[in-house]
Amino acid sequence: MRIQGPRRTRRRRWLVEYPRAAPVGIFLLIAAITALSVFAIERGEAEREAATLNERARAVASALERRGNASAAYLRAGSAMFAAVDRVDENLFDRFVSELQLDFDYRGAEGIGWAQSLRPFELDQFRLGANEGVSESIRIKPAPTSVTGRIVPVTFLRPLTERNHRMLGYDMYSEPVRRAAMDEAEALARPVASGKVVLPRGGADRPGFVIYMPVFRESGVGRRLRGFVFSPFDAEDYLTSALELADAGDRGVRLYDGEATPDRLLAQIEPAAGSGILAQKQVIIADRPMVVEVESASSYSLSTLSMLTLLFGLLVASLLLVVARLVTQQAREDQLKLEWLEEQDSIRNSLTRELNHRVKNTLANVLSIVALTRRRSETLDEFADGLDGRIRAISATHDLLTQSEWGTTPVRAVVAAELAPHVNDSGQDFVIAGPEVELAPNDALTLGLAIHELATNASKFGALSEPQGCVSVTWELEGKDIVRMDWVETGGPRLAGRPEGRGFGLDLIEKIVAHELNEKVELDFPPEGVRCTLRIPVRRPSEFAIRAARRRSVMEG
Repeated sequence: MRIQGPRRTRRRRWLVEYPRAAPVGIFLLIAAITALSVFAIERGEAEREAATLNERARAVASALERRGNASAAYLRAGSAMFAAVDRVDENLFDRFVSELQLDFDYRGAEGIGWAQSLRPFELDQFRLGANEGVSESIRIKPAPTSVTGRIVPVTFLRPLTERNHRMLGYDMYSEPVRRAAMDEAEALARPVASGKVVLPRGGADRPGFVIYMPVFRESGVGRRLRGFVFSPFDAEDYLTSALELADAGDRGVRLYDGEATPDRLLAQIEPAAGSGILAQKQVIIADRPMVVEVESASSYSLSTLSMLTLLFGLLVASLLLVVARLVTQQAREDQLKLEWLEEQDSIRNSLTRELNHRVKNTLANVLSIVALTRRRSETLDEFADGLDGRIRAISATHDLLTQSEWGTTPVRAVVAAELAPHVNDSGQDFVIAGPEVELAPNDALTLGLAIHELATNASKFGALSEPQGCVSVTWELEGKDIVRMDWVETGGPRLAGRPEGRGFGLDLIEKIVAHELNEKVELDFPPEGVRCTLRIPVRRPSEFAIRAARRRSVMEG
């Protein structure tokens, strides 16, 4: 017989012993490759989106600077005009505003205005409307103090809406943020944007900023500040107008004053769902550094290419899983067929040897029967009848010996077969009761040995040795895998305890039977009769085959 090496055997049987490992492994491998591919695609999409965000941030920053430069240009024009005249009256200012013909680039501004710079001693003339051609008396608010040494009230503001009209007379120099911007504009002599300020609008305060352009009056002793041409900007409107020049799509855009912190937020246009992926660019609006931030719109779904890759990968993995499962299943079936053929071959060899032995014994018995029958028969018919009866008896015995050779055996049949020689004609010496349970061949043989020994002992020394004696054999299931059988003798001779000597029957029950059944045997000898409790495992047919295969492999090894 050719014996394969252990490594080759393990490689050959691995797919058979673990039929799900290969399909699952292939599926997981393809799924991992697909996941890596999707990850790479999504990473590329994220990088592309980051590049797009940077481009959009630059475009929005450029649009914001264009808006700021256009506004600064108008203010420069006003400063040059007002510096060339002796007085800035209402007619002059209105003519200036109308001739500007503010176009699309000036959107986002609340208007354009003139704020005269006053010293405390000039307040009386300003209130009377006699200074610089003011047509009506303007009440300055808040009340002037000597802290700043300067008052810069809003003198004119166009268009003269209700909101702008309420701003007339407001001393912008009284507010620290506006004052800092005006001082810087005066020092630099160019347009300067203020920091974050509050603009009243529709009953609600809105964040914004103001661009100031100083106007100077030249004199022999130098130049003197006359006031400021300014434009207030609602930050949200200013940002919206800039986005008309640089469309950000569905992305979010935020504008911050100086630094991108929540307290410096001027305006924001939120995306439908924020993703947290940001791009920031610094923008200079009228000499004021600001930060524009663009946020990518969150997408809770994969990109189209990722979805196609994922679906294709899962489809391929599923197909390979099915194919591998079919292959391993076929290999498993082939291996089972080979094992079945090997088992059948082993059974056939065993049956052949057993048949040879049985045939020899049967022929010897037949020869003996023929010889005995011939010596005791006087006629040919008497010889034929006697020979026929004895041969039929041998056949019936042979059937009983081989009846349960190929399958399981009922517990009741085993008990009845072993107790049959001891049953009286009345049939009242035994009580046999229990559910229908099938035992494995080895377990049935072991149980039969135990019942035979118990019945033989009862016939010689126990309940079956007395006419009034009775034996009760009952069994029941404990769970699903154990049969509990109780042998109880009553009505026999009274016992004096466990026998002092140990015979073959006692050793067979307590040692051999217990070892074969792998369960402890409880054998007691109370005065009223022997009691024995057996526990027999209930095995499935597949377990018989496994045990037989292991037994063969041990024998072959």
